[in-house]
Amino acid sequence: MHSMHAYFLRAGDSSEPITFAVERLRDGRSFSARRTHALQFGRPILSMIASFQVPAAGLEHQLPMPDVPAPEDLPSIAERYGHLDSAPARYWMRQRPMDLRHVDEPIFLRGAAERTTHQAVWMRAVGPLPDDPALHAAVLAYASDYTLLEPVLRAHGRGWSDPGLKAASLDHAMWWHRPARADEWLLYVQDSPSAQGARGLGIGRIYTRDGVLVASVAQEGMLRVPPAPSP
Repeated sequence: MHSMHAYFLRAGDSSEPITFAVERLRDGRSFSARRTHALQFGRPILSMIASFQVPAAGLEHQLPMPDVPAPEDLPSIAERYGHLDSAPARYWMRQRPMDLRHVDEPIFLRGAAERTTHQAVWMRAVGPLPDDPALHAAVLAYASDYTLLEPVLRAHGRGWSDPGLKAASLDHAMWWHRPARADEWLLYVQDSPSAQGARGLGIGRIYTRDGVLVASVAQEGMLRVPPAPSP
């Protein structure tokens, strides 16, 4: 698979099974396409078109990876918040399938002091994965949804635990450029070019540790914040 474009239509229930309905749109000599609906309780919660390509040679270039601290030099979420005994801290420290290490202070508990539309996050699966390239591509797609809206919040000094914040992914697009292992450190470089109408856009690039650009991602999300108090 080299690209996907998906819309999140309804909230999903992780305690219930999901049915995937797949439609064969086209099978060509080089490219094939599928439309997939994820269904719960008889209703679509996600709609996606995915495109597949036979490997081919061609022109090659990529944007360079920025120079950032190594993941071993950055604290894990547990190391950052393990000394705190609060509901928000316990929520963000719960077991996750991906190890996330923010280059700058995360905005899980509060907004960042520096207002910027940029951030970078190291990530990898918490354990080794089988040697299946399709599985690694799927895990990378899963992980790409984790933090991509955070540059929108950073730009406005907001954090995930702000009272009254309502956030949801609306759509998600991803392009796989080169293969990579999701159980090895990958750098997720993210920017937000715009926010408006209670929506924010995040753009991301994912690099291997040695600087190979393996994927590009775009996501728009709903971000509703309570109105500022009157002076």
